[in-house]
Parts: sequence; C-alpha cells; structure tokens
Amino acid sequence: MNPQCSRCNKIVYPTEKVNCLDKYWHKGCFSCEVCKMTLNMKNYKGFDKKPYCSQHYPKTSFTSVADTPENLRLMQQSKVQSQVLYKEEFEKNKGKGFSVVADTPEMQRIKKTQDQISNIKYHEDFEKSRMGGEAQPSDNNAGKAYQPSSPQSYNYEPQPPRSAAAPPPLASGGGKRYRAVYDYVAADEDEVSFADGDMILDVQQIDEGWMFGRVERTGQQGMLPANYVEAI
Repeated sequence: MNPQCSRCNKIVYPTEKVNCLDKYWHKGCFSCEVCKMTLNMKNYKGFDKKPYCSQHYPKTSFTSVADTPENLRLMQQSKVQSQVLYKEEFEKNKGKGFSVVADTPEMQRIKKTQDQISNIKYHEDFEKSRMGGEAQPSDNNAGKAYQPSSPQSYNYEPQPPRSAAAPPPLASGGGKRYRAVYDYVAADEDEVSFADGDMILDVQQIDEGWMFGRVERTGQQGMLPANYVEAI
C-alpha cells in the first residue's frame, strides 16, 4: 500500500516519492516550511522533523537571566562557598609541600649506612684535630704508582685478619673488661655489633687482631676487632 504525503495527505507513488525526516513526500511538496521553496536531499535542513531552507532554518538562542535580587544573592553565596572551600584546602595542604618517602627496608638500610659514614667521618676529624693533622707523605713514596684501595665496609679502621681458631669458652667473671671507642657493625654471624662507649665484658684474646667478649648493653657475645676497644 502506498503511503500518504506529509504535506498534502495524498497518495505518494514510487515514481515521485521522497523519503526524508521519517516521512514521505511528493517531490513538489518537499519544500521549506516558511518560504515554500522546493528542496532536495542536498539543500534541505531538518528541524523538529520539518524541512527548512538554509535561510529560514530556526536559530538556537540562549535565554537571558535577569539580575534579580534572588539571583544576585545566589551568585554571592556561590562565591562565598568557593572561597571557604579554597581556604579549607589551603589549610589542609599547608606545610605539606614535601614528598612522603616510604620507610621500606631498603630506605632503612641506606639510612643506616649514611649514619655509619657520618660517624666514621666524625671520628676521623676528631683524630686529626687531636694529633695535629696527618703527617706529610715521604718523598720515597712519590714515585710509586697509586694503588686503589679495595672497597671495604663502612668502618673507621680496617679489620685485622681473623684467626680460624674457634673462640675459647668464657669463664664466668674471669675475663677482662673493655670499653668500645668506635661503633662497629658485625660483618659475619659469629661477630658482635656494638656502639661507641659500650662496655665489653668477659673479654678473652684470640690473636693480635681479634677478641671474644660479651656486650653488656645487648647481652650478645661474639668476636670483635681488638683495635675498636680499649682496656679499663
């Protein structure tokens, strides 16, 4: 069954049918709603499912809002709220211009290493000031090639060679008492860590460079370098 024309409501036959804007039109009825100019599929513009020419196509216009006392009050209230929110955010973030660094095990290790380096530097400067500075190198060593030192742990003095002999058993109250003059961090399982000023009890000599004793502050016992402590 043939449809009806949307303009004249007459039957539209296939030879003169125009299908546009979800409607059917005669070719002569497909015209502008205002000026009745005949349109085609290339020059029409649809609005509200009605055809228009480009000259009479409805223009979209903005609605102007009057500056009534109520609108002025709402605008002022919006500005006040914006200022309040800005001030709250500013107070929250004040003094937080730094980045928070997570206290990970790696960061703890780096911090501990830096503390050890600082402590070593302090003891070096103290020894230099006490002894009036280091001695000038002799001329005999001027022609020698520079030998780079191998990387070592962050201790103040190089560790003496350790003896392979096992430490002797401690006799209760039979050892000597020593006081630590530098910080030391254990480099092996059978060694003991201590801080400057710690008391070392039940100390027994193993060889020229190593001793065996117990740290009074921590209660731990093990091997320790002899040049890091002094007898009392």
